[in-house]
Amino acid sequence: MIYMHIPHFKKQKNFKYFLSFSFLFAGFISPALAQSVDTHFELSKNMEVFANIFKELNTYYVDPIEPGKLTKVAIDAMLDDLDPYTNYITEADIEDYEFMTTGKYGGIGAALRKKDNDVYIGDIYENSPAQKAGLHPGDKIVSIEGKAVEGKSIEDISLLLKGSAGTQISMKVKDVYTNTDVDRMVQRGEIEVSSVPYAGLIGSNKDIAFVKLTQFTQGCGKQVRNSLDSLKNLNPNLKGVVFDLRGNPGGLLDEAVDVCNIFVDRGQLVVSTKGKDKEWDKNFNTDGTPWDTKIPLTILVNHSSASASEIVAGTMQDLDRGVIIGTRSYGKGLVQATRPVGFNARLKLTTAKYYTPSGRCIQAIDYSHRNADGVAGKIADSLILTFKTKNGRTVKSGGGVSPDVQTEDEKLAPLSAALYSKNYFFDYASQYVKQHKTIAASNEFSLTENDFNDFTTWLTNKDYSYKTKTEILLDSLTSSAKEDKLYDVSKNEISLLKGKIAHDKKQDILKNKTEVTRILENEIASRYYYQRGRIEQSIRTDIAITKAIDLINKPTDAQALLQEKK
Repeated sequence: MIYMHIPHFKKQKNFKYFLSFSFLFAGFISPALAQSVDTHFELSKNMEVFANIFKELNTYYVDPIEPGKLTKVAIDAMLDDLDPYTNYITEADIEDYEFMTTGKYGGIGAALRKKDNDVYIGDIYENSPAQKAGLHPGDKIVSIEGKAVEGKSIEDISLLLKGSAGTQISMKVKDVYTNTDVDRMVQRGEIEVSSVPYAGLIGSNKDIAFVKLTQFTQGCGKQVRNSLDSLKNLNPNLKGVVFDLRGNPGGLLDEAVDVCNIFVDRGQLVVSTKGKDKEWDKNFNTDGTPWDTKIPLTILVNHSSASASEIVAGTMQDLDRGVIIGTRSYGKGLVQATRPVGFNARLKLTTAKYYTPSGRCIQAIDYSHRNADGVAGKIADSLILTFKTKNGRTVKSGGGVSPDVQTEDEKLAPLSAALYSKNYFFDYASQYVKQHKTIAASNEFSLTENDFNDFTTWLTNKDYSYKTKTEILLDSLTSSAKEDKLYDVSKNEISLLKGKIAHDKKQDILKNKTEVTRILENEIASRYYYQRGRIEQSIRTDIAITKAIDLINKPTDAQALLQEKK
């Protein structure tokens, strides 16, 4: 299975086990390498050295060692010298890995949220075991199976809640609405997180299909196609499609090909891969019947759109099939495959680079050449090449997919970021739900002026201190002045400047009223309509979606963007 994903970046180590674990590669080195006497000798030598070191440590080290833990540390340290996508997956991590490829896991179907030293129920999936058992977002987890969980991490509690479908787990929670401790018996189920959390008709005449794809898991191409079929049944006269890949980190390469096949004919080259081993030199072509090859198409991307997302966006751009809207994508042009290494553990390693139909590789970081401090830098400008789309437009390799229509990245104001990090949007939503049994449909719901004033009153005396960019710069200036022995002669001016730029939190709330209201409306909508409600509620204020709708309603403008500039 070929997999394309952005994992969590590994922590830098202060040491390297540069002699360790070459035995991992012994079972799957290429024939060319196996025939190399020098390479074979290096493998054998270092295997023996590592085994001897381990024996010496186990025998003579002053304290007892944990072989499994030490092995994991050594492997991770070795892999740090490669790229961040080459990972050792232990038996304990297999379930999380499989969730990333299938979207399925055994559990209760609820996210968790940390506040201070406690863990709370966060978003709950619709029709999940958590919902059926009466759990609510905002419930504080007190104990699981009779054992207190105070001080435990989200990871620890998540592990306790996961388990085989059909098994039961008892929980004590402090109910967010009654503020009393209640016992809940939850029967775990197979939780399948849909890769298409929302699909709907948008635009003033509800004649544009909108589909959001969050990850390229098994069967997601079929999910996208089925969603489009359903929307076309609702309105046979669709004017266009808005396909949202923002925040999508990638997944399975085959699914990226299937998604492209929705919009392009059978037999179209989507992506090619090239690796050190000729086994990975492959072309991937569409082989099914397309859904619609003519309907106007816009694709939304941002800096978190990576890997398989970039294959789809890059292919549609190379073929001039759709207009790419948003910000430059992440720039991951590497392909991974998994190999078994024994005891139900696996090695996910980079085997090839991928290339879009025009021949470009969009990889942004050069992991094969690192700076003196070990940090990998961007692909050098001298190595960035120019390619042509089907219509003759210029596109470039390296650095992700550049959108045809640029929009600004959404950046929260310091006030909004502080309120979010303190969980005040989340907490107030719980209070709002307690006072309102129902709300309008998520795409129509909005807070009143009284609601906003109630929120600002509720915030009174709550701690959400933060610093503006100007204050942060002034703090830096003050520190520099002290280091340069200039503070004493300038402290009066610095103090005066501090007074002038000091922010009033109440005034800041009013200045950021639109943003604060939007975030709060989104959080509240999710309590009544779950993830689909959160997405649907945000559509009407989304700048990129508004731009996509505008282009679909002006097909001449869209076509002009897809033509070679004379």
